[in-house]
Amino acid sequence: MQMSVFNVGDKAVHPAHGVGVVTGIEIREFSGTKGSFYVLEILESGMKVMVPTTAISAVGLRAVMSRLEAEEVLEVFRSGERAVGSGPWNRRQRTYNEMIKSGSPTQVAKVLRDLYAIKFKSDKDLSYGERRLMDQAKSLLVREIALAKKVTEADIEQEIEAMFTTPSVAAG
Repeated sequence: MQMSVFNVGDKAVHPAHGVGVVTGIEIREFSGTKGSFYVLEILESGMKVMVPTTAISAVGLRAVMSRLEAEEVLEVFRSGERAVGSGPWNRRQRTYNEMIKSGSPTQVAKVLRDLYAIKFKSDKDLSYGERRLMDQAKSLLVREIALAKKVTEADIEQEIEAMFTTPSVAAG
């Protein structure tokens, strides 16, 4: 059984809520069954989330990415491709939501890349739904990359935005 184990004080990433700190490991009883749970305090919101210690892979709870993994995720932004083609917004939104729910930093980065491309490379403003998805993808990804690279979240946001607002040298 190849499962990562977290200790109190460790940072962990919950796919739906982002980076949190393990503040405790508690034994709780639900429906007559006792179980051990990680208590995770989400950094963004302060919300407390309980994850069964036996279900961390099913939930998608994982360690914060490494510096190398952070660089690989940032490479997604340098790629000019689109994860989702142009189609009706509701179809694209469904696909983007599935990509975010996957918990994969690469998939979340693809969503953010597509939305940044729409924001900076087209003449139209993002819709409310697009902005909401962009904010969700950004909050899930930027804090984790900043932690991995040991820089500020603002530095990461600027680095990502620069990839879309600075003319590419290769495009000559």
